[in-house]
Amino acid sequence: MLAVHFGAGNIGRGFIGNLLYQSGYETVFVDVNDELVSLLNERKQYTVVLADQSQQEQIIKNVSAINSSTDAEKAVDMVAKADLVTAAVGPNILPFIAGTIAEGLRKRAAASDAPLNIIACENMIGGSTLLKEKVFEKLNEDEKQQFESRFGFPDAAVDRIVPNQSNEDKLMVKVEPFYEWAVDQTKIVGTKPDVEGITYVDDLKPYIERKLFTVNTGHAAAAYLGYHAGVPTIDGAMNNPAIKEVIEGAVKETGDMLISKYGFERAAHEAYAAKIVNRFTNPYISDEVTRVGRSPIRKLGPNDRLVSPAKQYHQLTGDIPASLTKVIAAALLYDYKEDPEAVTVQETIASKGLEQAIEQFTEIPAASELSQAIISHYENMKK
Repeated sequence: MLAVHFGAGNIGRGFIGNLLYQSGYETVFVDVNDELVSLLNERKQYTVVLADQSQQEQIIKNVSAINSSTDAEKAVDMVAKADLVTAAVGPNILPFIAGTIAEGLRKRAAASDAPLNIIACENMIGGSTLLKEKVFEKLNEDEKQQFESRFGFPDAAVDRIVPNQSNEDKLMVKVEPFYEWAVDQTKIVGTKPDVEGITYVDDLKPYIERKLFTVNTGHAAAAYLGYHAGVPTIDGAMNNPAIKEVIEGAVKETGDMLISKYGFERAAHEAYAAKIVNRFTNPYISDEVTRVGRSPIRKLGPNDRLVSPAKQYHQLTGDIPASLTKVIAAALLYDYKEDPEAVTVQETIASKGLEQAIEQFTEIPAASELSQAIISHYENMKK
């Protein structure tokens, strides 16, 4: 079986590529990093190390790579031949791989009636749906109709912490033991891909929101609060009792919202949330707050990990989520000069004022209760 995976970075190798190998796939990575591509083609294998006390190592074999910037046609050919296509490139890069995928599907459709599923494994709601939209922008009307029934773009919810790392072996990657990969089986075309570690579900939204509004919300909270306190790493932030209290409060607020919205059993969800918060304290993962906090404009978006649960909590309970609004304020204070989005946020606050900046980035109306709560936290934290 042949899998084509876009993105040979740490998540691609340490999470998706790992599970594809365990499931019997030969995996071809597609990337623009020439060093990674060359090393993968030279060695045909790499090492994944569990970030826990065991430090267990696994050798991932049957891999190769293509540089899509210098050998685009070969990448197209691989998509045309693949049994499964996956991607872990980051939400902002999905539009840039759509052309290669569209050409590969076009070539495949001309040669065969075989179905194919393309799964975007990103930290976002509707990653595969976005990728499909960008792929279909490259097609004519006849192709759109043909591809609709032949190629599936099932959305996925993925969860595994793979921190930034600098290893002597450029291909070796450390990952936490915990992982979750849920896929919407209602959007599968043909036979479900047989991948160890995938949980197929009929309704993905509860899984996506549970993960996004627990893991990603808590992780972002640790990053922005840690940065504000001058703490460089996530585990360091978790060792600060005041920061940990706000993180636990934010996760409780998102949990109350999720339980009310989806009917999750409270004890089970609270156990899940406790496990998630404990993951951030893993001493074998030293994750920089600037990595987790990067791209604050996206993370402050109205449908993302901070603002969406805050708005939903307010709508469901009528109360102001004290911890979530404090985390949003910390994100607005995030002024890391090497992050272009952080620079843009600070420039917008300086030029338009805080209230208008909040409305621009979060779509929370100026003068609303939520906006005023964020402003109050912001001003107190800035002091």
